[in-house]
Amino acid sequence: MSLDYENDREFHEQVIEDVLETYPEKTRKRRKKHLNVVSEGDSDCGVKSNIKSMPGVMTVRGCAYAGSKGVVWGPIKDMVHISHGPVGCGHYSWGQRRNYYTGETGINTFAAMQFTSDFQERDIVFGGDKKLRELIDEIETLFPLTKGVTIQSECPVGLIGDDIEAVAKDKGKALDKPVVPVRCEGFRGVSQSLGHHIANDTIRDWIFDREKPSDLEDPDAGFEPSPYDVVVIGDYNIGGDCWASRKILEEVGLRVIAQWTGDTSLAELERAPKAKLNLIHCYRSMNYISRHMEEKYGTPWMEFNFFGPSKIETSLRAIAENFDDTIKENVEKVIAKYRPLADQVIEKYRPRLEGKKVMLYVGGLRPRHMVSAYEDLGMEIVGAGYEFAHKDDYQRTMSHVKDGTLIFDDVTAYEMEKFIERIRPDLVGSGIKEKYPIQKMGVPFRQVHSWDYSGPYHAYDGFAIFAKDMDLAINNPVWGKFKAPWVEA
Repeated sequence: MSLDYENDREFHEQVIEDVLETYPEKTRKRRKKHLNVVSEGDSDCGVKSNIKSMPGVMTVRGCAYAGSKGVVWGPIKDMVHISHGPVGCGHYSWGQRRNYYTGETGINTFAAMQFTSDFQERDIVFGGDKKLRELIDEIETLFPLTKGVTIQSECPVGLIGDDIEAVAKDKGKALDKPVVPVRCEGFRGVSQSLGHHIANDTIRDWIFDREKPSDLEDPDAGFEPSPYDVVVIGDYNIGGDCWASRKILEEVGLRVIAQWTGDTSLAELERAPKAKLNLIHCYRSMNYISRHMEEKYGTPWMEFNFFGPSKIETSLRAIAENFDDTIKENVEKVIAKYRPLADQVIEKYRPRLEGKKVMLYVGGLRPRHMVSAYEDLGMEIVGAGYEFAHKDDYQRTMSHVKDGTLIFDDVTAYEMEKFIERIRPDLVGSGIKEKYPIQKMGVPFRQVHSWDYSGPYHAYDGFAIFAKDMDLAINNPVWGKFKAPWVEA
């Protein structure tokens, strides 16, 4: 059997068929729609996505609550985000994403703190509205510097019918602060993707469109717009990613007036429509609000990619096309300044990583955005899949991957294990749930949801860390101490 994976489309097609053969006929027919191999010139790989997972499958997609509280709203640092429901969901989402921020925790920033209404049996029976009102009052007493509150609904809230909108309106008026009800009960939709959409809609309805009382201090007092104002949107500052990207953008002469939502504030949310351009890092989680700002406020948006020097240069030049010659000239100066640094990183690590095969299974944007960073180091992507992508995500992926690349959507644990066993990548990049089983298979692994407690990985500073981490993962001598299950003694 051929082990030349570069353009070996037939081999990967055979791998898919062999894996599907194990399933009952109905399941086989259903899962076949979610697996495919890239054909050269194909603009749409035809993989089905955004469909309910099979019952009984331990999917790693996450839920609507995770998409809202864990991704979009949670990192906003000067607001308190209440997990309204039993304690478990709030505890699980507490500090999982490593959204770095500045400020004094518990004084004027609250992103690393966990607030929950801690539903008990009586709350399920009699409702949690009264408890929620008391909780918001208690938060105001204990943390008077909060700029607002969000109510992140867990599953029971939608089942018992708590009127969180009424509570939000009453408390928002009483406190003269935004209190935002977010109907992100976990059972909504098929994955956390709907939670992103719901969160975006609540920013639109309860932040952009709210009536600000005249006696409140203007959050934009002293803010003077400039022709170079941009918003970095869909970057959650995991491991300091947004700080690394912001450094480069500001060095070329742009002014980042808001970063959504890593290390961001309520004032930055409100200021965003005043930008000249929205720069989207994670298209899946923030395209909804970006489209709204374009339609209502005339703010254009574009997707950018700061993973690896090749895409950094391409993205900087594309961004500069939206501005004058001053920015265009600055971009070339910055590229020239940092290219020697990038070349040094490549010179050091490429000989150690050249030809290594990588398989990615992540959420958001990484299965396509990270491809070039690996290729800058001489590595090759042999498989890429998304946990909660939509059709347009896969369409965007086609221009990043090569002919013969295995593509998979909402892959099952069985499928992932068999793909690894047959294709035998040198490195797998996925989430915490996949990390330890894959390492036990004898395969190097990097957790590319939150960088395995490392980072940043964005921009030039991040590329140096990224390259070092990939080298440490693959070339760790521990892999020579035991054999993978498929290797006979």
